Amino acid sequence: MRPRKYGDAGQAFPIYITVVAGLLFLAFAYLAVGQAAATRNGAQTAADAAALAAAQDKRDQIAGRWLDNLLNPDLWADILDGEVDGLEPSCWRARELAEENDAHVVEGSCEPEWAPLGYTVEVKTNEPVGDSIVPGTEKTYATAKAKAVIKPRCSIPPLPDEDDGNNEDLPQLKCKDKNWDLDPDDLSDLPGPEDLFDVHLAD
Repeated sequence: MRPRKYGDAGQAFPIYITVVAGLLFLAFAYLAVGQAAATRNGAQTAADAAALAAAQDKRDQIAGRWLDNLLNPDLWADILDGEVDGLEPSCWRARELAEENDAHVVEGSCEPEWAPLGYTVEVKTNEPVGDSIVPGTEKTYATAKAKAVIKPRCSIPPLPDEDDGNNEDLPQLKCKDKNWDLDPDDLSDLPGPEDLFDVHLAD
């Protein structure tokens, strides 16, 4: 009987251990990358929602101001362009939506935009990336920024020179999806905020 050779097996064992350790390291590294990506995506989702919420609140206020001045069509163009004074702040809605997405608005970062009209919001996640093989991730938070814009969907034909802004004749409101013939004696069918304005994230 020939003696059994243990040399090759003994040499292969450390290599096996090294390969397994390397694969485990890569697995944990990929997990860390995945954790970071998920946290970053969560931050961006929160930022998008916060910016849209602030812009939609502003849109609703402007639409309300248009309704207040429905019988004064000489003011419509300025209102639909967002040239409205005395509106309430809208960043409370950004903070509300950020919290619903497990984040918070970075202090001082909710800024109104004027050209085009809208809001830019930056948020930070409430929870860090978490423990991982990468040092420091347990104290690393994700931040993200988003901008939402408000654009009018309607245009107004030029008013006649003799129009004095009274409620005898209201001009047709030409919107993307519908033209509104407004009757001052029957105001039951009026465009809503979503008919007057488009709110979307900027690229």
